[in-house]
Amino acid sequence: MAFTKVLIANRGEIAVRVMRTAKALGYRTVAVYSEADANALHVQFADEAVCIGPAKVSDSYLRVDHILDAAKKTGADAIHPGYGFLSENAAFAKACVEAGITFIGPTPAAIELMGSKRLSKIAMLEANVPCIPGYQGGNQDLDNLIAEGKKIGFPLMVKASAGGGGRGMRLVHQESELKSSLETAQSEALNAFGSSEMILERAVIAPRHVEIQVFGDTHGNHVYLFERDCSIQRRNQKVVEEAPCPVMTPDLRKRMGEAAVAAAKSCDYVGAGTVEFLLDSQGNFYFLEMNTRLQVEHPVTELITGLDLVEWQLRVANGETLPLAQEELTLTGHAVEVRLYAEDPGVDFLPQTGEILLWQPTDLPNVRVDHGMTSLGEVSPHYDPMIAKVIAYGKTRTDAVRLLARALQDTVLLGVNSNKQFLVNLLQNPVLVSGDTNTAFITEHFAQDVSLKPAVASHEALAVAASLFVHKASQSGWHTGIAPAIPLKLQVGEQLHKLAIDQDSSHFSLQHEGQTEGLEIISRHENRLVYVWQGVRKSVAYVHVDDTLYLDMANGNLTIVDVTHAPPASSIDAGDGQIRAPMNGAVVNILVAEGETVVKDQTLVILEAMKIQQQIKANCDGVVGAISAHVGLQVKKRQVLLVINAD
Repeated sequence: MAFTKVLIANRGEIAVRVMRTAKALGYRTVAVYSEADANALHVQFADEAVCIGPAKVSDSYLRVDHILDAAKKTGADAIHPGYGFLSENAAFAKACVEAGITFIGPTPAAIELMGSKRLSKIAMLEANVPCIPGYQGGNQDLDNLIAEGKKIGFPLMVKASAGGGGRGMRLVHQESELKSSLETAQSEALNAFGSSEMILERAVIAPRHVEIQVFGDTHGNHVYLFERDCSIQRRNQKVVEEAPCPVMTPDLRKRMGEAAVAAAKSCDYVGAGTVEFLLDSQGNFYFLEMNTRLQVEHPVTELITGLDLVEWQLRVANGETLPLAQEELTLTGHAVEVRLYAEDPGVDFLPQTGEILLWQPTDLPNVRVDHGMTSLGEVSPHYDPMIAKVIAYGKTRTDAVRLLARALQDTVLLGVNSNKQFLVNLLQNPVLVSGDTNTAFITEHFAQDVSLKPAVASHEALAVAASLFVHKASQSGWHTGIAPAIPLKLQVGEQLHKLAIDQDSSHFSLQHEGQTEGLEIISRHENRLVYVWQGVRKSVAYVHVDDTLYLDMANGNLTIVDVTHAPPASSIDAGDGQIRAPMNGAVVNILVAEGETVVKDQTLVILEAMKIQQQIKANCDGVVGAISAHVGLQVKKRQVLLVINAD
């Protein structure tokens, strides 16, 4: 059981996170990586690294044989699975054990049991853990499921037994929806998880999602490390995670904690695990599922307990007893975490791919940023688009929420769109600040937030952009002797702004939409502009790439293109027939042929990135000309896919 070298079978921030603790405890570390991750931070941070295949996860991070071979090559005698990928794969855990390698996690039997919503619920009922009334039987005939659903009543939750992350899940409001919802969920589950097995549960409307962190060792000891509230969700995906739960009482914490420990004891659980519950407004709680790995949101537990959960994992895997008994565990303060993603909230959270041009995480005290980014990294279309986890700790919940919003505002991410402003606005919402939230919060209170709409440039942002474009032009020798009222055309998304700007030394005067306003430049240094606008001194981070300017404004990031002298830079929205990729990705289907007549908004190409497919449509009527893309081609953002010869 004793080991000396740990291979982390993962990538990104969690791989780096595990390595930091492993190194601090004196272990040697091994990274595995795909060809696309050759220059990734986790590869650089490890003592040794082994390439395990091409970019596709099915050819690399999900290849059990390749990972075990990497362990053999390097002499790694323990494997930490991180989260995602193979972390909850019982066959992988079993293969490690059979190869004589310590699997830093629970037993294969525990993973297999808790990986089935149907079997785990049966086990929880036997362990007297509170469960939602429902059906978890083995008869999966459609007619039987319909009959059982009618018995339970509506509203009803239909869930994939092997599912997670909202896939294979449907909320059924009335009997007439049941058959089609079951069929859709079964099909979705079969495609996603290889199993169409379902469970049915009476729906708990607008509950809190509260999870309990548990730990077990090989000596039969089990404890709970308090709770996390993960109620603020979007499409069943966690957005904000915090500890402790704002409505928790000592009695409720004890009852939920003891129920979670009972769940762990029922399967002789070893290592870190999380038992998830739904908590209703009356204080009733019901078992949801058990995650047999370290959770993404584990840092909030670490901050309120002062413990290192990865250290606990390593010690338990090495045969030690749990470092603390239940009565020795204490909780202090409040911690809140959000996940910073490369996605565009203004376009239905479309995943973004491409090069990170500027990454400057906050360095505020009492703020932790877990990430796997290098200064100039890339968001790959092959993997999850999470950039970082940002976690703030405060004496009170109010302190932690306020600090986290500030930490996000201080964090600079330019090159790809992100959900940063969405998260800032969310954390500043009065309802969230009050703590009176549940799983319906975003739908009920946040659906119309400005961050969920396409970015709009203010006069201030246009003035800043214009001054930077003029400065760059003067440095490049494009203008000699700056003349008054220089005309500019700046494109922000689909909005074209025609303006004029005068310059007198460090002072600029912007004329736009009948208004004239002044901007004074104080300094430009290392991607940072300091300026005065309407009597207020401010600063903004920026990156210039050719005719494109990336700005980190106080109310959100903007991408502004100077189309004054470069019409091709605006062609993606100009309806000129140039059909370009809106993001990095893979071409999965081409629906037209050369010479075919098409109409505006007709779907031409299907592009996939991060398992999400996007339809690329015609921007004009015409006849398809040259097609430069083909199925399977990996394309870059703004790469021409095909040309339409406009009518």
